[in-house]
Amino acid sequence: MIQSRFFEDYEVGSVRNTLGRTITEADLVIHAGQTGDFYPHHMDAEWCKTQPFGRRIAHGTLIFSVAVGMTAGEVNPEAFSYGYDRLRFIKPVFIGDTIRVRVSVKEKRESPKSPSHGIVVELCEVFNQNDETVLACEHLLMTKRRSPAG
Repeated sequence: MIQSRFFEDYEVGSVRNTLGRTITEADLVIHAGQTGDFYPHHMDAEWCKTQPFGRRIAHGTLIFSVAVGMTAGEVNPEAFSYGYDRLRFIKPVFIGDTIRVRVSVKEKRESPKSPSHGIVVELCEVFNQNDETVLACEHLLMTKRRSPAG
């Protein structure tokens, strides 16, 4: 869905939630192949039995990538991703876990690069099926203003 939203349209405190997505073994295998990350924590079920979690864990970068994709249902031609800050892998995600994402507008601030844009800071929190936070980060969204600042 394409919807134009300008900097002025974003409200601090507004929240949107995604549906859930179950992480599968195929997700781990494909991500390992794409990134070259074949560490045993993700790929060796027998070795993982000897480790504290007792089973394979999903790559943190996989969960981040999936979560970002889950939030990308709305296309805003007036904004683009400026980057991510404060990315943290808080708890492990296992094969069979179902994740969902809550996006909250945390802050709005001036753009250091352009008076015709502002930065919307979205707090992205990823939860598992037990409502435990497994990942958190801040998404910086460079968003066009209706009229330049100043």
